[in-house]
Amino acid sequence: MKSYTEYLWMNTENRYEIVNITLEVKNALRKSGVKEGLCLVNAMHITSSVFINDNESGLHEDFLKWVEKLAPYGIDKYKHNLTGEDNGDAHLKRTIMGREAVVAITKGELDFGPWEQIFYGEFDGRRKKRVLIKIIGE
Repeated sequence: MKSYTEYLWMNTENRYEIVNITLEVKNALRKSGVKEGLCLVNAMHITSSVFINDNESGLHEDFLKWVEKLAPYGIDKYKHNLTGEDNGDAHLKRTIMGREAVVAITKGELDFGPWEQIFYGEFDGRRKKRVLIKIIGE
């Protein structure tokens, strides 16, 4: 069995942002040489997310508005922010949107359903963060 690891470094311009990382994951898969197996893509920070959905800008805006309603930004809203942080909302947003995505690899390709792509969701941006791509298989 082969194993391949690659890291993406993200640094968004905005505090909240959704970035399509599908091409980067496909490039890592190509480098791995794996034809049958699994690909894990994991946000390595507790204020960011990785998820699979449609690459449609209106939907991405809807996600950001939705999580903002569920966990609105505000220094005075969260006990976590009493530690000197201002990102209590980002921790909750990450929990809502998810930590990772796992995709099957079939015949050397990511085995997606229709319209599926991989996204990085940032909820406390403007600083460097890591995303793990871990590929295992034959």
